[in-house]
Amino acid sequence: MMKRFCLEVSGDFACFTRPEMKVERVSYDLITPSAARAVFESILWKPAIRWHIRRIEVLHPVRWTSVRRNEVASVVSTRNAIAAMNGGTGQLGLYVEEDRQQRAGLFLRDVAYRLHAELEFLQDRAPNDMLSKYTEMFVRRATKGQCVNQPYLGCREFAARFRLVEDPDAEPLAESSLDGDLGWMFYDMDFENPADPQPQFFRARLDRGVLDLAGVELRR
Repeated sequence: MMKRFCLEVSGDFACFTRPEMKVERVSYDLITPSAARAVFESILWKPAIRWHIRRIEVLHPVRWTSVRRNEVASVVSTRNAIAAMNGGTGQLGLYVEEDRQQRAGLFLRDVAYRLHAELEFLQDRAPNDMLSKYTEMFVRRATKGQCVNQPYLGCREFAARFRLVEDPDAEPLAESSLDGDLGWMFYDMDFENPADPQPQFFRARLDRGVLDLAGVELRR
């Protein structure tokens, strides 16, 4: 059982990082399906539902900006964290002045997308519920601008604005001229084996700013 919804999402900056870039963050030309799914999940997520992105419309022309910023080069040690949890005390701090790195990033700016997704209701996980319950919850939250956590565009510092589109056919056409084959793009993580999730990729082909994800061929 599925129900389709549409959200218009926009933001001042965005970065949907290419995994092949090891150090500097370089964004894809548009939002990835996994990032789009995360926007819907930030508004409503329950164990009994799944979001499936079916279509992405790029509303604004693609614009880029380059930023250099300070970051820390390390992460907190997992071993030290486990020792602190077991022992009740430990050293988990990072000293920024001693571990600072300056990194460059190629980000998107002034982005706007129209995201089409289907809400799948998993009857076996909630046998006493109905699809209508979750659709009403989502519509109510999206209409009022409510969310479980703040939606973001790739990186958490790039907050996203959103609104529910009740009639997508009545909305203006996209201004973007993005067209053609953009190459391989990250789709999502496959959690069929929870102990070893695998990344999935697909060939991104756009038609006048529209990315149709129905029936795409996924590869690892």
